[in-house]
Amino acid sequence: MKRAGTLRQVSDLSDFSRGHWLRELLCRGEEPSHVQPSPDGQHLLVLQKNGPPPLPRVVAFQRHSIAGADLERSWQPPQAALVGLLFLQSPVVLGSWVLAMVWEHGRTEVWHFVVAVGWQLLQTLELCQGARARIVSVCSQGASLVWCEERPPLGAHSDMSKCAFRFCVCARSLEVGEQGVRLGTVRIVLHNSPEYQVLASPQHIFLVPAAADFATTSRFLLIWHPETAKLTITAPSAGFIHSKVLHSSSESDFRKLLLGSVGLLSGFTPLDIHTSAVSNSGGLLLVSTKGAVNIVEPDGTQRHIFDLEVDSLAQGTPVRLKTFGSILACVLAGVLYLVDQNSGRLIEKEFLSMKEVHFLESPGEEDSIQLLTQAGIYSFSFSKPEDSSRPEPCLVEMVFEEACRYYQRRSLSSSKLTVEKLKKGGAFQAPVALAAILQHSLHQKQKPAQGLQDTYAKLLSTMSLELQSYMSLELLKTCVVCAPESEVESYCKELVEQEVSRILHSDMDKDNLAYLNSVFASFPKAAWKATRSCLQLQQNGDGLLVARATPEVWKKVLGGPQLDDMGQNGMVPLFELICASFLKFKPKWLPSFVELTQQYVGTSWAYSSKEGPEGRVPLYKRALGVLARKNKHSDGDNEMELELLLCSKRPKAVLQALHLLIRLKRWQRLVEVAEKFSKLSPLLNKEIFTTLLAEFAQHRELDPYLDRLWPLCPAELTASDILTVVLQHLPHSQEDPVPFSSDGNQLTVGLLKPLLQRVVQRPSVQNEMYLDALQSPTFPPPTPPREH
Repeated sequence: MKRAGTLRQVSDLSDFSRGHWLRELLCRGEEPSHVQPSPDGQHLLVLQKNGPPPLPRVVAFQRHSIAGADLERSWQPPQAALVGLLFLQSPVVLGSWVLAMVWEHGRTEVWHFVVAVGWQLLQTLELCQGARARIVSVCSQGASLVWCEERPPLGAHSDMSKCAFRFCVCARSLEVGEQGVRLGTVRIVLHNSPEYQVLASPQHIFLVPAAADFATTSRFLLIWHPETAKLTITAPSAGFIHSKVLHSSSESDFRKLLLGSVGLLSGFTPLDIHTSAVSNSGGLLLVSTKGAVNIVEPDGTQRHIFDLEVDSLAQGTPVRLKTFGSILACVLAGVLYLVDQNSGRLIEKEFLSMKEVHFLESPGEEDSIQLLTQAGIYSFSFSKPEDSSRPEPCLVEMVFEEACRYYQRRSLSSSKLTVEKLKKGGAFQAPVALAAILQHSLHQKQKPAQGLQDTYAKLLSTMSLELQSYMSLELLKTCVVCAPESEVESYCKELVEQEVSRILHSDMDKDNLAYLNSVFASFPKAAWKATRSCLQLQQNGDGLLVARATPEVWKKVLGGPQLDDMGQNGMVPLFELICASFLKFKPKWLPSFVELTQQYVGTSWAYSSKEGPEGRVPLYKRALGVLARKNKHSDGDNEMELELLLCSKRPKAVLQALHLLIRLKRWQRLVEVAEKFSKLSPLLNKEIFTTLLAEFAQHRELDPYLDRLWPLCPAELTASDILTVVLQHLPHSQEDPVPFSSDGNQLTVGLLKPLLQRVVQRPSVQNEMYLDALQSPTFPPPTPPREH
């Protein structure tokens, strides 16, 4: 049920001083005006940027009940133009706010309004430090100003195209006190940067590329967090987010900031931004040239809200955006769109009789939207339907139908379950409750004090995104059916990504698993990209693989049906499907992925639990099974098998890896692995050392590494134990042994002497049997004296 909205006129501008002139300014000129209301709603500032006639000017208008001097400023090119009208907090000055007029060359005029006196100039300040600086964009946050300024090169004839990174983003506090206005020190946020448009939310500053001339810099946004001095680089459409804390001014260099990401960023598509604005929730609203409205959150993530009914937006076409609570208001070509920001649902579409419309603040009126036009000020308010307490019928039916399909799949009865039977039974009350919750929020605009409880609000937020995803998926399926053959492949890739995401967020039964098997077989590359997106797999700054998937998705990946549950029907479990995709498209990531899954299993399932994936077949063995089933084997398979064995860190797997290295005769890697994994446990240390000692007794390949092997000897091994192992593994010879053989492969006592010395010299070992022999002097003893 749609909300019923009413549009009524609340002012014909006659209650403003010089109201006829205000109406004339709004009607004059081809380019749209910029209107800035004061925080208390009692003043309107109109900025007219048209060239002569008339001259560009800014004029302030106030209500009739407020008398005093007027404010009007004009300028004539090539004089410096006005770039910003900003209202700043001022707890000292009457009215609690001041007006800052920022000019292109950095001069800033601070004005305040006093009842019965009018507008007064408090002070004129110089915002920029350099005389040649030129401000291109400015915004305010609390009592601070943030701006982007151009710093031209010193050479008069320098090529401006080669000086693209000549801009600087700065911040400075502006404090108004009884002694006057005082500017704080300049804080350099970013230097050597391209041109940015700065937009302020209550806690963050958004930096939007002002021009698309530079291929790389127009592919991402920047978000500055003043409290933490953190700068976030985000390419929302590509899912790229990277943050860095700027500890010093040297780290604020734009080119150094992008040094580690420029290769990745260059592969992204350029941003498509026609209009940008900041919502009251602190997000950045973006309208593309195709009419798509998206919101970029302060953490860098992007969410689609709504699509305007337009084929394309030409440069200069005005699009007005304003948020009122959870409602997004948008005016385009005389049409007012009211959209729910949470669900993307169109609440109201109103055709206006005037094209140029400006949004005003509505202090104290949360249920109305105020519009300023040439004819006056109008208020659009929502009327409460009489039957608003009843849930929307189509919503209830949809929930019941989904529940019916859900229970039909799990029913043991052969009779078909219908929605009527489900309703008649009366046992399933969840759809009614859910529909009531959704209706309560979607159709009643409650004030904050009367809002939903936290649990209901969380449920609503989750369901809104799910419903939006469901609708976009249905729309995409329709596009696939109707698209020409040349576009089917691109649509299929998007469809695969949405289908994989949908299944990973639903129950992983055998039907869904069989469906996934067919998707991975038919669209392997698209399925691989969809898996990476769902698991949020990427490399961090240290080159390590990280995954930010939710616990629910991990459980679907690891806790679904396994090979012994599915029989000989050709299906492969989801974990094996993903491992096969790794082997095909990103084999170097497979050991790290197995290690990540083991870390999640260790925190989610009890050790050796039969319900967990490790209770039957260890994950590394499942990955090795995928490797063994490859159609074509390459030289890198041995290395992959070795990495999979070692990433598990299980004793049996480590020993198996040691035997593989011995078979491949990779002695240096063998020693490195022994040194690393001997530290895990004393028992594993003993097994590793015994294995290496037995190998040492058979040939002389390990002789160059003896100084690294002997320190691995466990404390509990005695000299007798060592000699027993050596004698058991000596190679058998066909000839009779001789004391002095010319064969260099035979083991000698001299090679074992350092190890035996280390063992018998330990404080805890008292082996008197070999002590005298090992501690014999190097030189012959002196000759005893003769008796005469």
